[in-house]
Amino acid sequence: MNNFCDRVLFFNENLIREFKFNSPNVEVINPFHEDPNISKNFKKFYNKFFNDQKTRRMILGINPGRLGSGITGIPFTDSKRLTEDCKIPMKAGHMRELSSEFIYEVIHAYGGAKKFYDHFYISSVCPVGFVERDDCGKPRNLNYYDNQEINLKLKAFIVNSIRKQLEFGIDRSVCFRLGSGKNSAFLLSLNSEYNFFERIIPLPHPRYIMQYKSKEKEQFLSRYIRTLTEA
Repeated sequence: MNNFCDRVLFFNENLIREFKFNSPNVEVINPFHEDPNISKNFKKFYNKFFNDQKTRRMILGINPGRLGSGITGIPFTDSKRLTEDCKIPMKAGHMRELSSEFIYEVIHAYGGAKKFYDHFYISSVCPVGFVERDDCGKPRNLNYYDNQEINLKLKAFIVNSIRKQLEFGIDRSVCFRLGSGKNSAFLLSLNSEYNFFERIIPLPHPRYIMQYKSKEKEQFLSRYIRTLTEA
């Protein structure tokens, strides 16, 4: 494993072995093993954009969602963006996910996917996601910190996952975290204990921007670009 891509793929493909969780109402989203077509797509993505030995800065979200990386295996990249922006056709159709939509506007403003991914690697504090079903069986995304049973089992898994990803070729001088609240508090607490990064810089979560602040989207877009380029 001599390059960034090889390390990411090895991490992804072995991820399911690291975390076991069983609950009658909660399902684990681990796209790296659930669908061979997803595996083909994320392998194409990482080979296209990360097949090198460059050092990158890390951007951390919360955990995979069922309509974004839960379908593509790529953080903040839905099937529409994978097909249209990354030029990697996905047969599953063009699913639209709000967070991915905003992130790819950032990517465009930064100079395009090639330039952006030359400098940044996007992941999540918790690299697997969760879906909770209601009494009628309807699914909804569940953040890792929303369920106490999950949360109690996660710390060692998350610490180990971050440590492994730092070995890909990550610039540890700064990390960009997406979102505030519990995810922010958890990551800051971990960093205080384990010294993963010298600095962690906050950015508003893309879903929050798209769902509640869409009229101010251009201001947030400028803030992202300024923060990513000046940090």
